[in-house]
Order: sequence, then C-alpha cells, then structure tokens
Amino acid sequence: MIPQETVQKILDTAKIEEVIGDFVTLKRRGAEYWACCPFHNEKTPSFHIIPAKGMYYCFGCHKGGSAVGFVMDYEHLSYAEALRYLAKKYNIEVIEKEETAEDIANRKRNESLMLVSEYAGKFFQEQLKTDEGRSVGLKYFHARGLEDATIAKYGLGWAPTGRRAFTDAAKSAGYKEEYLLDTGLCSRYEEDGTLRDRFYDRVVFPIHSMSGRIIAFGARTLKSDKTVAKYVNSKESDIYVKNLSLYGIWFAKNEIAKRDNCYLVEGYLDVLSMHQLGITNVVASSGTALTEGQIRLIKRFTDNVTIMYDGDSAGIHAALRGIDMFLREGMNVKLVLIPDGDDPDSYSRKHTLAEMEAFLSDNAQDFVDFKATLLMRDAVNDPLKRANVINDIADTIADIPDGVKRATYIDFCSRKFEIRRDVLEERVGATRSKKLAEEKRAEERERERGRRRNLGADSSQGSPSVDTATPDTWTDGLLALEENRIMGKAERGLLNFILTEGTTPMEFQTDSDYYSGDEEDKQTVFEFIDAALEGDQVEFVNAAYRATYQAYSKDYYDGASQEEIVKRLLDAEDRTVAYVAAQLSANERYKLSVENFRESMMSKGSWLTKFVPKAILVFQSCRLESKLAEVREELKKAELVSDADKVHACQVTYAKYLRMLKTIKVRLGREKE
Repeated sequence: MIPQETVQKILDTAKIEEVIGDFVTLKRRGAEYWACCPFHNEKTPSFHIIPAKGMYYCFGCHKGGSAVGFVMDYEHLSYAEALRYLAKKYNIEVIEKEETAEDIANRKRNESLMLVSEYAGKFFQEQLKTDEGRSVGLKYFHARGLEDATIAKYGLGWAPTGRRAFTDAAKSAGYKEEYLLDTGLCSRYEEDGTLRDRFYDRVVFPIHSMSGRIIAFGARTLKSDKTVAKYVNSKESDIYVKNLSLYGIWFAKNEIAKRDNCYLVEGYLDVLSMHQLGITNVVASSGTALTEGQIRLIKRFTDNVTIMYDGDSAGIHAALRGIDMFLREGMNVKLVLIPDGDDPDSYSRKHTLAEMEAFLSDNAQDFVDFKATLLMRDAVNDPLKRANVINDIADTIADIPDGVKRATYIDFCSRKFEIRRDVLEERVGATRSKKLAEEKRAEERERERGRRRNLGADSSQGSPSVDTATPDTWTDGLLALEENRIMGKAERGLLNFILTEGTTPMEFQTDSDYYSGDEEDKQTVFEFIDAALEGDQVEFVNAAYRATYQAYSKDYYDGASQEEIVKRLLDAEDRTVAYVAAQLSANERYKLSVENFRESMMSKGSWLTKFVPKAILVFQSCRLESKLAEVREELKKAELVSDADKVHACQVTYAKYLRMLKTIKVRLGREKE
C-alpha cells in the first residue's frame, strides 16, 4: 500500500498537460489546451485540458478527471498502478507500507510464477527458429495466413516434440520445479517422479494479462489423430483464472474503449486474423464457455458487445446463451453470424478490411431481430410455435436490469409482432419477478451456508475476512442515468451549484421564508441543499451523482475548502466521481449564467439565494412526477387483478402527490393558485 503522504506528493507533482502530452498531441489556446479525444473517434477537438485546475474533460464522450484519472483511463490501470506510473515519471520514490510475511510471500510467489511463464513464452518463440519449428510450426502459421509481424507481436511459438525440452531448459536456467508445476508448464511422471513438458509437439498461443504479461498458454496439435486432444491449455493457477481471462484483451483493450464496442469470437486464430486485417477490438474466451467474469472484464471498457460466432448449430447455440448472459450484466448486445462453412478467421482472410467492416455493419442484428429471424423460420404458419417464440424473446427481455431499456424493447416487440403491449409487459414482469425471487433464494442459501461455515470455524481464528474492495465503477461511464432522465437533470442542477459555489454563503433577507440570521451564521449553498434533502429524507436517484454528492459532503464536513474538495473529486479513485466533477466543473453554460448576477447588480450571495431554492423546488417537482408515475403503474396492476382496496389506496396516494406537486408548481410560477 502506498502511504497517503506519498500519494499526495504524486498528485501534487503531476502536471496534467505533461502527463496527457505523453500520449496525445496538444494544441495550446491561451492558458489551456485542446486535442482530439483519445477515448473516441472525432475529427474536431473536444478534449479540453485546463492546467490551472489540473483537470481534463471531453465534451464528446464525457470522460474527465485529473492526471491520475487519465492514466487509469488510457492505460486501463488500477488507481495504485496509475500512481506508481506517475511516481516513476516524476522520479518520486514509493516506499510501500510494511507488508506482512504472508503478503510478501504471496507477492514473491506470484512474481515467480509470472517470470516462469514469461521465460516459457520466450522459449517457445525461440523454438520457431529451429529447423523443426520452421518446418512445422512456422509453416502452419504461414498456411493460416499469419504474417511474421503478427507472429512476433502476439508471441506465437512452437513446443518441440521432445517431452523434456522445455523442462530441461527451464531447470538449467535456474527455475524451481515448484513453479514449473504450479504454472502447469510441467507435470510429474508417477513412475520415477521426474518432470516432463505439458506442451510438446504443438503450436503455442500465449495468453496475456490485462497488463500485458504472459500468464498462460493454449497449444494446438497439428496431427489429425482423433485420439489426441486438439487443444491443451494451461491449468488454473494463482496468476491464471480461466473464467476471468480473455485471449487478446491486452492488445484489444484500448481499441475496445475507443470504438466503444467489443467483438467476441471463439478461437485464437479468429482473434489473430481479425487483428491482422485491422479490426483490433476483438477478443476470444480462451477455449472456455463464456463466463460472467469474462463479460465483466469486457464491461470495464465498453457496454456494447457484438457476438461473432460460426453460423453452424454449435455457434448459434453459444450465441443464444451469450445473449442472456450479456443482458443480465446490463450490456447492449448484437450478433453477427458468419456464413455457414466459414468462421471469423477464414472469412476475414477472404476479404479486405473495407469488405469485412461493411459485412459487420450490414449484418449486425439486435438480439430481438436475431432470435426472431432464427426461431420464426418454422413458426410462420404455426400459432403455437409463434407464441413460444414471442414468449422466449419476452423472457430474454426480462433479463435486462434497466427499466427504460426493458420498456423500450417491449414497445419494439409489440410493434414487430403485432401483439398488445400490456400482454408482453405482463409476461416480462412475471418472468422477471420469478428470476429475481430465484436469485434472492440463492443468495439466502449462500448466506446460510456461510453462516454455518462461520459457526463451525475455530473461534481462535478470529472473524472471517471481509473483502472491502469497491467495484470498478469508473468504467461504467458518467451519463448512465438509471430510469428517470428528468430526475437526473434536476439532480445535475443541484450538483452544478454545489461543485461551483458549494462553500459560498447565501444572503437571505431577514423576512425570507428560508432563513434569517447573523453574518457568521449564514448557510452556504451546500448546507442549504443538504438540509433540504435531509429534511425530505431523500437522496439522489442517479448512482453517479449520488456518489459525487456523498464524496463532496465528506470533504466539506472535514473542513476542506471548495478548491480542495473539487481537486479531491477530480483525483478520486472512483472514476465515475471524477467524470461528474470534471463535467460539471467544465460546464460553460452554468458559468455564463452565474455572470448574470453582475448585470442585475446583485451580489453573488443574493443571486444564489434566488436560484438555489428554485433548483430545489425543481428537484422536488421531478421527484413527485416520478412518484406519480410509480403510483400509476401500481394502479394499473391493481385494476388488472381487480384489487379494489389496492385501487383505492393508489387513488388516495395519487391525489396527495398531485396536491403537493401543484403547490410546488405554484411556487415556481408554473401554475396559478
């Protein structure tokens, strides 16, 4: 762990323009800089660097933050890794806090496993230069259309036919048997206890970690003998977990983030051929069935995925399974099926880059269209089969966690299949309720199993350890408003005031409806908004805005100044918070409106006294509009099942909310009393 004083030194030393200038060509305009954004494609620069504030912000894709945030985003590093990068750049010595003996042992062990794997990667690469490697391995790669530059870039290699070639070389180089066995590079003969190679007489595909280090291998036999496994992969180890690894992710991650889309294929050669052609936002699931861990790895870089599997029955089955998995993780999924008889590897080798890009663009289908096209083939004239297909698609829609997306797809299917919306909505709702109940029961069973394990544990071992790591929210993006965009706009308005004028005192008149008091007792903008929210016992709906509000609140009540608070938010490990802070700090429209108080000869405090309460009223009105929508849905469901008591309760609540909303609209001047 990096000591806090070292962290602060790194953050204070790093100059935003110098850090970003290492990766992007900057154009100076006065005291600020502009560039084409490195995170998405654009021709007109919208990427803004403000050295005086130590921040960057893109008006196109909404990424923003400080120097450490840029390194995290661009290099896809953790907060600690980004800090170490900056420390190295500015020659700041990082002395980690003292580790326990166990921490040191684990770190050294993992590093040893990494070093053995990297040695193996170099060994297999070198074997391609031998007579055997050239005549068999290199010949095969060339036959599959791979160029020498691709072979070298991706570290492809050859495992010699000798059963101890790698083992002998590694031991001679000083690598311990313990690590050769634990990485799965070697296995032990039961007969005499000696080691032998796991990979032999095969071409080799190294698998890289997110940081570009070799952690495992896939090896393919070139023999046609059906008794020999086509592929042999590394076993799992402390550095390689199959369901958390994707082949090609190290080479694809920046392009995935930049293109905001990931192509998912099945095999090593599919990735390599696509990358060689020029489509580099492509990864594969490393010879394993797609897992939730792999999906979440993709989600770190984009919410959009295009499944590109073979057009045979196995590929279609895998694609159907993948649809549901991606939707459950809140991702947007499309599908492209390669014409039967081809796979992404062979198809890409038959076409130019322009042709391949056109094919992908023209043939990418939304999951509803894909399922409809696929499953409706035999159901055109069969009403029962048609109903089953529609139910299947409705059940897939039920996997979508976002309510707005679910509603949109329900509308789309209603029009597409010419079926009443309420019928589809009822099916989706019932399926979703059932799935959520099953998930809840599974969680309860798991908690019960954990409780029993803990009760049976030796009390001398202390309490079970708790994983306190927070999830990676920074890749979720800033503007993923949850289910109410109007509410999000109102919350954004309050945050605008807080992040620009949060510590400014408000100058109420003594006859104000809100506050009166001595000069030293004046409420600041943040205190006024905070008191209003606390009085109503509400918090922001949007997760990004809520996290930013909470972070600001903590620093405010710790006594930090406005400038210090905003700087801490921009430097935040939570990238979502940094994005919000950067966006609202760079909001020119609000800055211009603040200048209006000068034109009206009002002081800033008086101007804020006029408009902050208005922003709170807008927030409250939006919240009531949201509540009314919820009651309308409850009323509709109650009427469907003829629940008279529930209908009456909903009508009473609805009338109460309407009266409250009218009062607020009168105060806003939107309605007359």
